[in-house]
Amino acid sequence: MDQETLFAHMLTALNAANASLKEAEAYAGKLGRKLGYSKNDVGKLVASLSYEDLEGEEKVVEGIFDGQNMIGPKGKVYTVPSNYASKSKLVEGDLLKLTVAANGAFIFKQIEPIPRKMAVGHLVLDGSQYQVLIDGKSYNVLYASVTFYKARVGDSLTIIIPTNIEGKWAAIENVLPREDSEELELSE
Repeated sequence: MDQETLFAHMLTALNAANASLKEAEAYAGKLGRKLGYSKNDVGKLVASLSYEDLEGEEKVVEGIFDGQNMIGPKGKVYTVPSNYASKSKLVEGDLLKLTVAANGAFIFKQIEPIPRKMAVGHLVLDGSQYQVLIDGKSYNVLYASVTFYKARVGDSLTIIIPTNIEGKWAAIENVLPREDSEELELSE
């Protein structure tokens, strides 16, 4: 292949890559606005999601927590360990960073929490999915959180939810004591 043909193929590939990047940025912008970020925050988010850094042997990716997973550049899904999400009380819409170490280990870190509030509801089980009901709205919660807090169906829970988006997922803050528990009877 001569140099002019190679150069033409390079330009075509660069144009295609640029078009794909613009499309990914548009999707990231829509998602950011849907998650309640301001226009300025969306710009920062788009900039952070439009690349993957290579730091030595490590690969760094940023994305948005969707309640169970991190959604990275171009919609790629990265599984967030449920124990980490539960312990860190991650909320749908939080910005995360994933470092893939040279040995293949995945290291997640919350880098920007979405604005959040607390609410109180009751734990229910819908099929195999635990949910917390609040005023007729249900929020999914991670099984790992339910087992960590030893919550039972019917318990009152304090949950953390995003303030500026209609989320489907919540993080468990704690289980409120049952009024019929022995501990309350002993203290009366």
